[in-house]
Amino acid sequence: MFRLEARPQQSRAMMLATPVLAVIATMIGGAILFVLLGKDPVEAIRIIFIDPFFDPFSRSELLVKGAPLVLIAIGLSFGFRAGIWNIGAEGQFIMGAIAGSAVGLAFYGTAGLWLLPLMALAGMLGGAAYAMVPAILKVRFNANEILVSLMLVYVADQFLRAIVSGPLRNPQGFNFPESRLFHDSAVLPILFDGTRVHVGVLAALVAVIVAWFVMERHVIGYNVKLLGAAPRAAGFAGVKQKRLTVLCLAISGGLAGLAGMIEAAGPFGQLVPTLPQGYGFTAIIVAFLGRLNPFGILLAGLVMALTYIGGETAQFRLQLPAAAISTFQGMLLFFLLGFDLFVKYRVRWARKGVA
Repeated sequence: MFRLEARPQQSRAMMLATPVLAVIATMIGGAILFVLLGKDPVEAIRIIFIDPFFDPFSRSELLVKGAPLVLIAIGLSFGFRAGIWNIGAEGQFIMGAIAGSAVGLAFYGTAGLWLLPLMALAGMLGGAAYAMVPAILKVRFNANEILVSLMLVYVADQFLRAIVSGPLRNPQGFNFPESRLFHDSAVLPILFDGTRVHVGVLAALVAVIVAWFVMERHVIGYNVKLLGAAPRAAGFAGVKQKRLTVLCLAISGGLAGLAGMIEAAGPFGQLVPTLPQGYGFTAIIVAFLGRLNPFGILLAGLVMALTYIGGETAQFRLQLPAAAISTFQGMLLFFLLGFDLFVKYRVRWARKGVA
């Protein structure tokens, strides 16, 4: 019979190569999927991975789609490195969007440079506050943060539908469940004319730099990595596990909430029930594809943004079901975890002992 044996030393080169191998394996697996769907696999892969680079609008959309993914993944990486599994970033994304939008709508018609920063702060506080639910249950009652944070996603989704049908509904919107369009002072400025690239992209870049500094040059980053690698040793070293758990969940929730506010005040320009795009779940793939490294996450976010943009084009041109693209993205995580398994473990043939 076969058994897995931990490798005494993991290959750093293979750890860096596995994300690339996972992308290649995903392309092969995706090609097989497209064949089963009766589509030309070469054309489908070309549309998803190559064509967006030759279209100016699609190139700019990589930044628009990638910004929220990078922000959320950066926040998740803090918790994942510490062994804290926040799976509910999608819910924190939604609550951040609601909080930021509520501030923008409360000051509707008010012009001022202070409004967008106030909306961003509200979005971060909204996401962080929502992340405090699993955080408090974790440190106070030892509840499983995976289940709690995941279940709260559906609560947030229903709350979004309720609030755009009630308190934040557009009074001139003919009873449609959506807020009014944000005033110009509450919409993110565009960086490049003729595109949708907004200042939220700069926020994602700043988050990458700050996260790298904290993880590599600050005692918080050291404590986070120590807690994830050796929880008992972290306790002996004086790391306050409960306090760090709350901090990591607050960071991940805050950045997810900021991403939600950016999405509402950027591409959408209003609060609508269709605001959630699955970014909170996709960001989990981005975090691991980027090896929980801020700069790796930046590249991984662009790769996943490519699957969004190319996938939408493939759905239109090849009449693919939306579930096929979601399956395609899921394959990426599956192959990544599979390759990681063989980097950390090796397969041994264990003979059965003679009774």
